[in-house]
Amino acid sequence: MDPTRLRIGIDLGGTKIAGIVLDAGGAVRAEARIATPRHDYDATLAAILALVLRLESEAGCQTSVDQASIDQASVERARIGIGMPGAITPGSGLVKNANSVWLNGRPFVADLEARLGRPVRAENDANCLAVSEAVDGAGAGARIVWAVILGTGVGSGIAIDGVAVSGANRIAGEWGHNPLPAPRDDERPGPACYCGRHGCIETWLSGPGLAADHGRRAGMVGSTGEAVVAAARAGDATARESIARYRDRLGRSIAGVINILDPDVVVLGGGLSTVPELTGDLGGLIRPHVFSEECATPIRVSRHGDASGVRGAAWLWGIPA
Repeated sequence: MDPTRLRIGIDLGGTKIAGIVLDAGGAVRAEARIATPRHDYDATLAAILALVLRLESEAGCQTSVDQASIDQASVERARIGIGMPGAITPGSGLVKNANSVWLNGRPFVADLEARLGRPVRAENDANCLAVSEAVDGAGAGARIVWAVILGTGVGSGIAIDGVAVSGANRIAGEWGHNPLPAPRDDERPGPACYCGRHGCIETWLSGPGLAADHGRRAGMVGSTGEAVVAAARAGDATARESIARYRDRLGRSIAGVINILDPDVVVLGGGLSTVPELTGDLGGLIRPHVFSEECATPIRVSRHGDASGVRGAAWLWGIPA
């Protein structure tokens, strides 16, 4: 196998760093994950370097760490893409908006390239989800794929023809920090968001957002999204009402993007996406808010699940011919 036809994907999360090696056909040649050295920038760079070398070794690639010959060796090595929180600021090359705050304000990609001795392509992790599902996932064959993350946070990414859309300011897909569409009187101004605004989509549709909304109605604190779903399954009427409100808000929020982007498919990822009570059969909740007499946009759960981010990072270099 020609090493340059292999793609290494790295998914840098707040608690773990996952890595994968894909061949030209998308088959896994090696994979591994390690703990993220939290709040330690230099240790994070070192951990990624060690993970890449380990993956290359397991996949049979060049693994020399001789810095004197690293430029020559790099042509024999796999391509590397990385999915990361936040984004790279145009012009300065510094990280912004990362919830892994020790990355913010740092020249992360440049520092990583210097250590690896080759170019690195980096994208927001939600964009990597979109690329993964567009290439060989739930959006395979679709030209415009909008991928949504519903989990501890809420975000989204866009892929067109299998390529991530970052935007001029590198904020394309920052869906979670837009206001909830068509808010009712009891939804104004909305819960406070860590971004400094009120009523962001994330404050309603994240797992903590679902729990907080239910808590306000049930007069309780300390619940979780999982607990609300479990209570609804057990027949709790208040929990079922909370889920109905969640689904209505999700329908409105998806419709707002369909009105702008009109994607060929919407792919749902993140932990909440796999809960059918929350995300199943959303068409009837979306259609009333779409500016069209018809809306047949398919809503699908991601095919690759938790592996979508790391697979999408690998495909940032494209699919070898």
